[in-house]
Amino acid sequence: MSFVRRSLPAIATAFALFLTACTTPPQRPAPVVPAVPAPSAAATLELTTYAALPGWGADDQREAWPAFLTSCSVLIKRPQWSGVCAAAREVNPADGAAIRSFFESSLNPYRVVNADGTDTGLVTGYYEPLLRGSRKRGGNYKTPLYRAPEDLLTIDLSSVYPELKNLRLRGRVVGNKVVPYASRGELTQSAAMKGKELVWVDDPVEAFFLQVQGSGRVELDGGKETIRLAYADQNGLPYKSIGRYLVDKGEMKMEQASAQNIKAWVASHPARQQEVLNANPSYVFFREEPLVDAAVGPKGAQGVPLTPGRSIAVDPQHIALGAPVFLSTTQPNSDQSLQRLVMAQDTGGAIRGAVRADYFWGFGREAGERAGAMKQRGMLWVLLPK
Repeated sequence: MSFVRRSLPAIATAFALFLTACTTPPQRPAPVVPAVPAPSAAATLELTTYAALPGWGADDQREAWPAFLTSCSVLIKRPQWSGVCAAAREVNPADGAAIRSFFESSLNPYRVVNADGTDTGLVTGYYEPLLRGSRKRGGNYKTPLYRAPEDLLTIDLSSVYPELKNLRLRGRVVGNKVVPYASRGELTQSAAMKGKELVWVDDPVEAFFLQVQGSGRVELDGGKETIRLAYADQNGLPYKSIGRYLVDKGEMKMEQASAQNIKAWVASHPARQQEVLNANPSYVFFREEPLVDAAVGPKGAQGVPLTPGRSIAVDPQHIALGAPVFLSTTQPNSDQSLQRLVMAQDTGGAIRGAVRADYFWGFGREAGERAGAMKQRGMLWVLLPK
């Protein structure tokens, strides 16, 4: 969602200084679908064969087919994908052999390679959490979740600076200057956001992790109603891992920095809660969406619902949103293989680089446990039309 809230002659002169502070994409950004790059133009992609994909023949791609068709609802508008997605409508969704044949005859696999020539990278996990809340402040419900403020300025300069594609400038206007927007600490410790509350929840740490996930559900007033909060915008400041902060402070080792261990550490050190949470200056704003079907996942950056176990977040500067990707990694805290076809349907502020993926586990406590523990090595192959 790229737009300018007002005309600003000063943007051009402020650009150079403003760029370094505010070009971080949101943790779960609004729908933007970049064109699929030609394989020859993508230095991080190397043509290979399906025989080189470990586990390709063992994956039940019928489970990935609905997610692919969901991606196609957007990709079909693009010339490179229109024929492929039109042909997909004729494939029997119950015929695994036909689906595999479709992919192999219509798409070429490209091994994704990092800038240093390596082909492995970090695979993490995310999920849709459930929080408890109320539309009114009171009792245990003291932590607000906010809608996007009116003075938040978002600028897309890609038409002038093509190298800034997929990046946005965010800030606010002070006089005739564009300055970075307030940090997490500044927003939570001032009255600037008063009146922008969507809901109040009972746990500030869970509220923090909801922002990291980018969307979630809130059970209101003891279960009378459940709503979905979707990503609306972000303050433009870079995402910084509080796990890394605790490691740098000597509070835990890197291999211990899972979501579960971080939450436990904060719970046992309540006096340092704000210090740790504010180590991440990034702040996410939400919008409320009706929860029409509890079985349907939240929308990712491609603008389509995510499918548990078959959707990933990627860096769109290396992998085009919507493209099928074959993932080879392992289960959280395990050597058991996890090799399956997934769809690149989301992005994230911490998802940077070519071989980098965030695996969507779905909704609820079990999904959260798996996502919080996932920090594996993996490989990626992107499938593009022949």
